[in-house]
Amino acid sequence: MKAAFHLALPCDDIKKTKEFYVDILGASQGRGTNTWIDINLYGNQLTFTNAGSFNFDFKNYRLSGQVLPSFHFGVIVDTETWGKLYTKLFSMNIEVTTEVTFLENKAGEHISFFVTDPDGYKVEFKSFKDEEEIFTNV
Repeated sequence: MKAAFHLALPCDDIKKTKEFYVDILGASQGRGTNTWIDINLYGNQLTFTNAGSFNFDFKNYRLSGQVLPSFHFGVIVDTETWGKLYTKLFSMNIEVTTEVTFLENKAGEHISFFVTDPDGYKVEFKSFKDEEEIFTNV
């Protein structure tokens, strides 16, 4: 069963958050007011609420020798979409971190990169070599 997810997160500045997701990542804007906004990120609903300052501490973990943020969210896209977005962000001088292939030559092999939004959230974009292996045990 395919289903879109909904994720609600606090943000510090609706305008900057909208600019990042719509103008930089190419997502579309849904409903919203001056205190909250819905973003359509590849068919998934992100709701950002202007909550002012908030504490955003997180720990890291290691996977395949890479240090990754424990708290992050992301989208799984096809390889062509992944490449186009990576190239677009690189050409815009947007900092892309941890561009790597995980689980190389194993079940679940995928390429991945992270960007940081204006509120400090780590957003991961990944593409699996074989979509059938997204939930395969390693």
